[in-house]
Amino acid sequence: MNNCEIIYQLFLRTFTPEGTLKAAGQMLRHIKECGFTIVYLCPVCCADSDKQKKYWSARQKECKLNNPQNPYRISDYYNVDPEYGTNEDLKEFVAAAHKLGLKVILDLVYFHCGPKAVFLEKHKDFVKCDENGEIIYGEWQFPTLNFENLALREYLWQNMEYFVRDFDVDGFRCDVAYLCPTDFWEEGRKRIEKIKSKVFMLNEGENEDALGLAFDANYHYNWMEYSKQVFGGELSAAELVKEHIKMSEHLQKENVCIRAIDSHDGAHNYKFIHPQIHNGNLSVNANLVLNYMMDGIPFIFNGYEIADDNYHSIFANRFYGKNNAINWCKALTKDGIYRKKLIAKLSKIRKENEALYKGKLEWIENAYPDKLLSFVRTYKGKRLLVCINTSDKAVKINVERPIKTILSYKQKNNESVMILGKYGYFVGGIE
Repeated sequence: MNNCEIIYQLFLRTFTPEGTLKAAGQMLRHIKECGFTIVYLCPVCCADSDKQKKYWSARQKECKLNNPQNPYRISDYYNVDPEYGTNEDLKEFVAAAHKLGLKVILDLVYFHCGPKAVFLEKHKDFVKCDENGEIIYGEWQFPTLNFENLALREYLWQNMEYFVRDFDVDGFRCDVAYLCPTDFWEEGRKRIEKIKSKVFMLNEGENEDALGLAFDANYHYNWMEYSKQVFGGELSAAELVKEHIKMSEHLQKENVCIRAIDSHDGAHNYKFIHPQIHNGNLSVNANLVLNYMMDGIPFIFNGYEIADDNYHSIFANRFYGKNNAINWCKALTKDGIYRKKLIAKLSKIRKENEALYKGKLEWIENAYPDKLLSFVRTYKGKRLLVCINTSDKAVKINVERPIKTILSYKQKNNESVMILGKYGYFVGGIE
C-alpha cells in the first residue's frame, strides 16, 4: 500500500461530553489540523439494550456501571443508535469530514450480535444454534453469526453497500475480522468497490491471508503492548525489534500493520488510564515518534494528540458514569500544546517523505540495544535515519556522515558523536 494514511480513532462516548455525532462534527477541524487523513468511528449502530447480565461480556460486568448498551453488541446494523444521533447526523458528519479532505471509516461488528438483534425473530438461523435449535452464546456471551448461511452473508454485504452508497463512507474497520471467513470480506470489498472505487479496509487481526483482496492493513497487538512496556522500562528495546522482524516474516509481504499505543480496547473499565501517567509524558512523545517513523500506518486513539489524562471506559456515557470524556483542558497546557504540535509535525513529515510510507526499513545495530532503537528508511535513493532513546538515561551514537536534521528532541552533537537525552529522538536525512 503506497498511500500515506494516518488514522484517528474516534470513540463518540469519550470524544466529547455530549457523546454525539453532531458534537463530534464540530471538532473535525481539530482532527484536520493534526494532520490525520482517516477518521475511524467506533460503532454507531444501535446497541442491544438487553439488561440480562448473563448476556454481558466480562468487562461489561466488571466495570460496574450497569450500562446494558455495549457498542460492540449490535441490535440493528442499519440504524444509528439514538445515543449518538440519527442516520441524518451520520450523513452530515461524513459530508463535513469530506469537505475537510478527511475520509471516514465505520466499525463493523459482524462476528457476533446482541441477544435482541432485530433480525432474530424472523431469521434465527442468522446465528449459530445447537442441535435443539437454541442460540449458541459464544465469545463475550454474545450470539455468534452463522456465516454458513448465505442469506446472512447477503444481509451483511448489503449492509456494507448501504453505508457506502447512502452515507458515502470510505471503508470499514472490521471487528475481530480474523474470526470471520476471509472470503466473506473479499466479496464484501468487491461489492463496495463497485460503488466507490477507492475504499480503505482495516482488519482487526494479524492473519496473512487478510491482506490484499480483503484488507489494506492489519492490527499488530504485540506492537501496542511491547512498545508501552519498552518505553515504560519494563522490556528491552531489542524485544520490540525482534517482534517487528517476526511479524514481517509472518506476513511474508509488505508489512502493513497499524502502529498504535492504544485503542478503545484499553478503555474497558475505570482501571484504565492513558500511559503518559504511568510512563511519563515524554515517553509517550517518543513512542509516537516511533510509530510515525515505522512502516505500516500511524494510528492514534482520540485524546493522545493533546496528552489527555482522563480515565475512560467504553461502557460509560452521559447516562452512565462520570468524567468519561477527554480532558480537553489539557489542550491548553504546556504538555498538550507541545503534543498537538508534535503530532501535526509528525503528520507533515510523514506526508512529505515517501520513504516513510513506501520505503524499506532496515534496523541498525547500536551500542545500547536494550535502550536505543535505530533504523533507516529508504526509498529511491533517499534515506532517513531514525534514532529513539526509549529510556530515561542518555545514550551516545557515533555519526559517520553528514545528516540533515528533520526532527529532534534532547539531542546534541559533539564532533562525530550524537547524544540523545531522556526519551530523546532524532530524525534526519542521510546525505
